[in-house]
Amino acid sequence: MKITKRNGNIVLYDDEKVINSIMKANEGTGEKLTEKQAEFLTDAVLGRLIKDNPVITTQMIREGIYRTLNESELWITARKYMEFKKE
Repeated sequence: MKITKRNGNIVLYDDEKVINSIMKANEGTGEKLTEKQAEFLTDAVLGRLIKDNPVITTQMIREGIYRTLNESELWITARKYMEFKKE
């Protein structure tokens, strides 16, 4: 699957980047999250995006991850994820 980046470039989707971002945001939060759970969350985000959108952007992925983390009651990780993505 391909995604559109903010600069307009089209690249192949790499779920490892998403999983790594979630795991990095989870570090030190006290919210226990395994890599397997991060994979599940990543699949949930992707499934929702594919179903609802013909074109997927990096912004949509970022917002989907934030929403999914919140829905999973990983509020601290969600907040840290958004802070770290602003950098």
